[in-house]
Amino acid sequence: MKINRYIIRVYALIINADNEVLISDEFQIDMRMTKFPGGGMEFGEGAIDCLKREAIEEFGQEIEVQDHFYTTDYFQATQYYDNAQLVSIYYRAKFIHPIKFKISNKSFNFEVEQNGAQSFRWIKINDLDPEEMTFPIDKKVVTLLKDKKKVD
Repeated sequence: MKINRYIIRVYALIINADNEVLISDEFQIDMRMTKFPGGGMEFGEGAIDCLKREAIEEFGQEIEVQDHFYTTDYFQATQYYDNAQLVSIYYRAKFIHPIKFKISNKSFNFEVEQNGAQSFRWIKINDLDPEEMTFPIDKKVVTLLKDKKKVD
């Protein structure tokens, strides 16, 4: 397989005062996925602008991007596109205003399992299991988050 393009995705690590991180449960491309909130960068868009746009689309409200946490530092082929390499960028972020959207206590808490369905929940970082995440880079970021908490 010849890789001839990049897919760039940008994600928010939003951690609350209870040391919980916000997780997104989604039904996309006819499958369930658990991931960090965020999405694909569009041409002509910077990484932070992408994340702010994704926040409006997913949460319906603005976030403040605080600092860079991690960018993929190894080769990762994309799962859904042929001949493409995935690069994922993660930023710590916080909400500018109190949360206005529903937070669930259970995973995949949406009325109809159809493409575009999404729900959010908080998980304590100490309880976060990399295997609960759908995508390989998110699994690595969970491990990095847990390691970072040991030194904070």
